[in-house]
Amino acid sequence: MAQLSASILAADFARLAEDCRRVLAAGADMLHFDVMDGHFVPNISFGAPVLKSLHAALPDAFYDVHLMIRHPLQYAGDFAKAGADLITFHLESEDDPAEVIDAIHAAG
Repeated sequence: MAQLSASILAADFARLAEDCRRVLAAGADMLHFDVMDGHFVPNISFGAPVLKSLHAALPDAFYDVHLMIRHPLQYAGDFAKAGADLITFHLESEDDPAEVIDAIHAAG
């Protein structure tokens, strides 16, 4: 079964909740939240407070959080608490993958 995870990077950040409602209403299954620190890509993007605010506005959405960051272990718990439903990270990050997985599971 195919599922569509719409990236919020193309959203108008001044109307983030409104744009996210539109893509969910159009049939997206989840919202893709790219978290970047400039390590894997040259961009810097969202932190857990943005997810927490968006989750408060759209609590029923499924949040697919992609930690494209050097130290996912440092932030996985924060994103889980902020409302992430799915957390992915790069195995080639500087943290031990088993520790990151354990931290994600421990955060629920």
